[in-house]
Amino acid sequence: MMRGPTGFLLCSLLLVAPHCTEVAAQDLQPDPKTPCANWMGGAPGYPGHNGLPGRDGKDGKDGLKGEKGEEGVQGPKGDRGETGVPGQEGPRGFPGYLGQKGEKGEGAFVYRSAFSVGLTERAPHPNVPIRFSKIFYNEQRHYDASTGKFLCSIPGMYYFAYHLTVYLTDVKVSLYKKDKAVIFTYDQFQKNNVDQASGSVLLHLSTGDEVWLQVYGEGDNNGVYADNINDSTFMGFLLYPDLDFH
Repeated sequence: MMRGPTGFLLCSLLLVAPHCTEVAAQDLQPDPKTPCANWMGGAPGYPGHNGLPGRDGKDGKDGLKGEKGEEGVQGPKGDRGETGVPGQEGPRGFPGYLGQKGEKGEGAFVYRSAFSVGLTERAPHPNVPIRFSKIFYNEQRHYDASTGKFLCSIPGMYYFAYHLTVYLTDVKVSLYKKDKAVIFTYDQFQKNNVDQASGSVLLHLSTGDEVWLQVYGEGDNNGVYADNINDSTFMGFLLYPDLDFH
């Protein structure tokens, strides 16, 4: 056995230790209201697994308007829209500048038919076409000097005229179309005088129609005259062709 101060100290510690253990046990007693009141606290456990997401909350209030963003890239061209309603007519503009002169175009085809002839023989025979053999113009050759007749090659409206010198006897002439007298002209000769007789008419002719001038009646009415200073003439020309002629 230990004696002296050392033994006394050891005995004191043995007596005090149970009391301290009892006090410490009382201090460490868990709260009886907690689930682990009768259990002693262990080491911290591992974190549990993440729980399921909660339900969506209510929409919050709109925030303040943000600043304008940068302009984006231009998108592709859209489909063409429907034509809109025509707008009101705008004010009349100012006259433009004079354009350049265009090139000369091709002229439209012009139908031509004309003749102008004169008498060379005196006292033509009655009741037959007068043959005017002095040719002033007959480019299309629609007048036949051998027969004294004009032959229609272009259907349309024609103008005919004659101017006759009257000498030695009376004159009575007629203008014929297709063997039918159309107009008559009569001039009574005055002795020791040279007179004039004339006539004109518009006629519609068809292709193949003939027109001529002749002394009408007996031989006493054939005073149509011509010499180197007096003329008796016959003429005709196309005014316009029929619209359906090509």
